[in-house]
Amino acid sequence: MKNKFPIIYAFIDSQNLNLGTSKNVYKNKKLAYEGWKLDYRKFRTYLKDKFRVSKAFLFIGYIPEQKKLYEALKSYGYSLIFKPTVKDGQGKSKGNIDAELVLHSAAIEFDKYDKAVVVSGDGDFRCLYEYLIKNRKLSKILIPNRYSESSLLKVFQDYKVFIIKDREKVEKKVLKSGGVAQDT
Repeated sequence: MKNKFPIIYAFIDSQNLNLGTSKNVYKNKKLAYEGWKLDYRKFRTYLKDKFRVSKAFLFIGYIPEQKKLYEALKSYGYSLIFKPTVKDGQGKSKGNIDAELVLHSAAIEFDKYDKAVVVSGDGDFRCLYEYLIKNRKLSKILIPNRYSESSLLKVFQDYKVFIIKDREKVEKKVLKSGGVAQDT
């Protein structure tokens, strides 16, 4: 007997989500978007409550010094898919997860879910969205904000949700105590 409700998986581009929420965006030297801190625990609950996501894959570059972060993310309910990282010219770790996200959503996990929620404003996923639509599996594309959306995604208006609209549900609250910011 088939489930009454569809099985929905989320496939999350962690770098796009993190930078798309946290980085300030300037247009003509004016602040167009002010970054904020995403609470990953609240975001996992948001995915479950608003989109009925039963399993959330978080695609992330692996940095050995970040083990505590990875353990916390797992405790919030994410299934982590790691990509080895390399250092760029400035010594910053880079781990492009695009291929892993496409492989998992279009092949490895494809028969295990009914609908997919993809979290990224990256235009590199356009072919994935077309494939999921063709197979009636795309539920939503969650994009951090309008400034982190690729112009290649303009054709997917019926599927797009901007996370910024639900900022109050997923933001990490920071209290200022004695001039020092503290996470809550």
